[in-house]
Formats: sequence, structure tokens, C-alpha cells
Amino acid sequence: MNTLANLIRRLTIVLICVLPASVGAQSWDELNGDQQRILKPFASNWDELEPARRERLLRGAERWQTMTPEQRQKIKQRFKRWQALTPQQRDAIKLRFEQFRNLSPEQKARVRQAFKRFQDLSPEQRQKLKSRWRKLTPAQRKRWLFHFRDRQATD
Repeated sequence: MNTLANLIRRLTIVLICVLPASVGAQSWDELNGDQQRILKPFASNWDELEPARRERLLRGAERWQTMTPEQRQKIKQRFKRWQALTPQQRDAIKLRFEQFRNLSPEQKARVRQAFKRFQDLSPEQRQKLKSRWRKLTPAQRKRWLFHFRDRQATD
């Protein structure tokens, strides 16, 4: 019995040491032609990327291949906008995204519903609302959000 426990312990150690290095560790040369074409910007440093990052990039390449030309164009535009942001703007967006991910399913549904209502406004109405929001002081914004959340909870 002791031998079996030792064997299991040794196998566990080997798996812990080996698996993280091998999972997603496809070298650049192991990628197929489509993957290499899509991931070409990463070619020079692919083999130095963390395995988890490679996996995310490979999943993205797979999604890219299933997209229509219109979807691809939309993604390219969004990426250009993202690249034009300052690091501080990107960090703020990442923070808001993380905060959204931590919401309960009900809270996420309310946020999505509010966003849909905002999207359904005409461009002029959206601009007017944005302008009014920007004119508010931080304290006024906080009070507005508090009342908005309170109204949402009672709906």
C-alpha cells in the first residue's frame, strides 16, 4: 500500500511539473498555415509567450476564422480604437469590466437592460445625456447612481 501511495505522490509531482509547461506550449512551427497567417504579428516572440497567452491567442484565431467579413471589420475597428486609448483609459476599462464580471446575474441583467435602453436612444438623445453626465460633479454623479440603483431595485 505504501508503494502505491509513493507512486501516486511521484506521479502527481511529475504532472505538476510537466503539465503547465506542455499545455498550450505549441511552438510556432507546430501551428497550421491559417493559424500562422492570423497570428503573424506574434511570430517573432511566439515561443517566448506564456502558454496561457498562446492558448488565448489560438482561441481568438479560431473565432476569427468563423467570423464573417463584416464581423472581422468591426473587430478591426474596435481594436484600432483600443490601441488609440491611453494606458490609463485602458486600465479604467479593464477595471469596469472586472467589476461587471463580479456582479450577480441579476445585477448584470439590469446593467445590460440599462445599456440597451441607452443604445435605443437616438444619437442626439445619447449625446445630450452624455453631455449632462459630464457636467455633473463627482458628488452629483454618486447621488444619481445611488438613486438609479434604488429605482432599479424596486422595479
